[in-house]
Amino acid sequence: MGLSLEESLRLTVAALMQATGDSQRAIAAVLGLTQTQISRRQSGATSWTLRDVDVLAEHYEIAALDLLAGPTRACETLPAARRRTANAEKGVAR
Repeated sequence: MGLSLEESLRLTVAALMQATGDSQRAIAAVLGLTQTQISRRQSGATSWTLRDVDVLAEHYEIAALDLLAGPTRACETLPAARRRTANAEKGVAR
């Protein structure tokens, strides 16, 4: 049986955070939440909201449907400029 949408979204956010070098604190700032609230979402104790999906998609510069399609699709559509390697080469800190 496949992953639930909730589990897929947790894995997708984790993959995007890894790809970009974003921390839970950075994601919390984008969403207007605390790091603890992000941690609870990532652990599955609290669900991501549709607003979270919209804001995260905008933050990562991908379509909300690509975010919901899973980690592979989300990372494939992530703009090269948002990737950690591109940012590291430019000396951009997150």
